[in-house]
Amino acid sequence: MRSTYFSEEHDSFRQSLKDFLQKEVVPHIEKWEETGTIDRFIWKKFGDMGFFGINYPEAYGGMNLDLFYTVILLEELQKIKSSGFAAAMWAHAYLAMTHLNAEGDERIKQDYLAPSIAGDKIGALCISEPFGGSDVAGMKTTAVRSGDKYIINGSKTFITNGIYADYYVVAAKTSPELGNKGISIFLVDTNLKGVSATKLNKLGWRASDTAEIAFDNVEISADNLMGEEGKGFPYIMQHFAFERLIMAVNAHARAEYALDYTIDYMGSREAFGTTISKFQALRHTMVEHATEVAHCKLFNYDAVARLNQGEYVVKEASMAKLKSTKVADDTIYSCLQMLGGYGYMEEYPLARLMRDSRLGPIGGGTSEIMKEILSKMIIDKQNYQPAVK
Repeated sequence: MRSTYFSEEHDSFRQSLKDFLQKEVVPHIEKWEETGTIDRFIWKKFGDMGFFGINYPEAYGGMNLDLFYTVILLEELQKIKSSGFAAAMWAHAYLAMTHLNAEGDERIKQDYLAPSIAGDKIGALCISEPFGGSDVAGMKTTAVRSGDKYIINGSKTFITNGIYADYYVVAAKTSPELGNKGISIFLVDTNLKGVSATKLNKLGWRASDTAEIAFDNVEISADNLMGEEGKGFPYIMQHFAFERLIMAVNAHARAEYALDYTIDYMGSREAFGTTISKFQALRHTMVEHATEVAHCKLFNYDAVARLNQGEYVVKEASMAKLKSTKVADDTIYSCLQMLGGYGYMEEYPLARLMRDSRLGPIGGGTSEIMKEILSKMIIDKQNYQPAVK
């Protein structure tokens, strides 16, 4: 039966992507996980294949395809044993580049978006701060206007691609006294004087680089302001819905991968004269998780379809991320258990998958923040509105 959301063209794209990942990415995964560094050439290969331009305008080298091609990219990236590699790719394509496309002027789009789509430049989004976390409005980084320049001071942390990046999309306060109404978005080249990045050592996502960034009197042209001054907060909030849907899709995809791997293992692992897939307690555990993952997947697809039609899905995206990341963690935990001692061994995928998955309820806004956003919408009847350029 054909899926409601995927056409034959989508299926063909998925197969070509699978073939590409197996040929060009999988042979390098263990090296990248061990060294914590992804070789630069793979960004160019992704760009050459068009994978960074899936939903971006053709004018800048993109393909202007619907969001279900993006869903396919996200899902398949979760099935090659490195959520860290996946994060490096989608953080470039859908965090940094989303702002370039939405708020960047024509110069920025020609000089940064087009090379990003081609895989010639790598971007990182810099919002979180050492003492701010999910409190975007409480950020301390400032951008002070001085003639035809802005002077940026402050720091950011937990920045995916912070070391790899050629440019940062930076949120900073241009009018600190105005709180969240005083935040603006800037484009900052990483080679500028006063910019420094320190790589962080983390539990999972080992192949990706996550960094703390410092800005010490960094001078940028006033032309590097993206969108309107003071509109940074609504820009960020608007794009958070997409980021959270990305995190939700990632979650259901890695949970599905864990289930497929584990069920296959259970069908070949024998104990007490039969395969362990015949033990009722184990069978029932697996089908309960499979049911929850299927529910998440369908909810996530519906939210993506609505976003693809231009709806503002902040509520649905928050729900999707909250539920899917928890389901993924619970599912992967049980899957590791099904492998017994082998689940704890690094040569099997479940150990890494469990570490990588644990970031799901944290990154892009913690589960606690998701609950508070949803409480405001469901209980307090607060109505969030998209930014208007």
